[in-house]
Amino acid sequence: MVLSEKFEKKVETAELPVKTKDQIRKFLAEKEITETQFKQILERVIKEYKSTRIEPCEAVGVIAAQSIGEPGTQMTMRTFHYAGVAEINVTLGLPRLIEIMDARKEPSTPTMTVFLEEDYRNDRDKAREVSWQIEAAPLHEFGDITTDMENMHVVVHLNTKVCDKRKISAGEIMEVAPKKIRDRRHYRDFEHVIDEDKAIIVFSPKDKESYQNLFQLAEHVRKVVVQGIDDILRVVVRKEGGEYILYTEGSNLKDVFDVAGVDTSRTRTNNISECANVLGIEAARNAIIFEAVSTLNEQGILVDVRHLMLVADMMCMEGEVKQIGRHGIAGEKESVLSRAAFEVTVNHLLDAAVANEVDELSGVTENVIVGQPIQLGTGDVKLIAVRQHDN
Repeated sequence: MVLSEKFEKKVETAELPVKTKDQIRKFLAEKEITETQFKQILERVIKEYKSTRIEPCEAVGVIAAQSIGEPGTQMTMRTFHYAGVAEINVTLGLPRLIEIMDARKEPSTPTMTVFLEEDYRNDRDKAREVSWQIEAAPLHEFGDITTDMENMHVVVHLNTKVCDKRKISAGEIMEVAPKKIRDRRHYRDFEHVIDEDKAIIVFSPKDKESYQNLFQLAEHVRKVVVQGIDDILRVVVRKEGGEYILYTEGSNLKDVFDVAGVDTSRTRTNNISECANVLGIEAARNAIIFEAVSTLNEQGILVDVRHLMLVADMMCMEGEVKQIGRHGIAGEKESVLSRAAFEVTVNHLLDAAVANEVDELSGVTENVIVGQPIQLGTGDVKLIAVRQHDN
């Protein structure tokens, strides 16, 4: 049954968020219901919505802090071995939660979950091809590298079968390798000669008097990445929920988005600052919420998402991701006493005295310090007694 105009009007005028209204419409479109039943559904939804809203003057910050902090004491300190593969570790538990709240520029174990587009997600071979475009493959994986000490050469014999299997031409590798040694590895003291027919590259150091230069050059040649993305050291392909998903060790959101077959709408990274730089502050806020919820849920700790949303809002409200600590939100509060109560007390008081700052005593911490009621809850209400004169 399609929603009638009458029902549509009631949904439109109801005091509900847009998302909730859309869910009601979808539900009603699939169900056969009477007008009385619809009225009861709408009344219950509005009642539930109103009952979950916060009372005016509620100390939401304190409640969020204790709601996250108390269960946080039950968290373990451990890492998780991804996909049963020893090489990919993911930091979880308390260390991960601290990383999120500290807004670290680089997490201790950066990782990505790469989803694939429709044509690729159900085919293992295609998923593997995408993983080759992402996983950093050094030159020694594509052939034999020998060091000719007599002629002071490093000789690379490319294996064309390996190149064909990994869908990359020998010519492409020959072009990329010297360029990347110069640009990415910042090593320029060498010359190279290419033999395309035999698939051979010969590298030689400019200073042919030193064996040290030769061995240094050989090391650069072995490790130069000729296929994939330099920051992503390893990719594991797993089938989950009927589709193939790639899990990576290392993170580079911008370059992964350029790879053909990657579903950019669902792919995510655990590096929050990278999310902010590539996708913007709203994406970073969502990443903070998702990562915090995932970390807590993995430990079996259920925290209402609204507490974490409040924290994420505070961290992102100025257009950049700020940490909770003294170098972020706590250190930038208006109140002198509140800053001093957190960390480095003397420095804050000294700086405030020099700058002639005034504390308005509007927050929780500063009012507790001076021993007066906080301006929240019943403390926010001021009673004025008015004497009425008899006529």
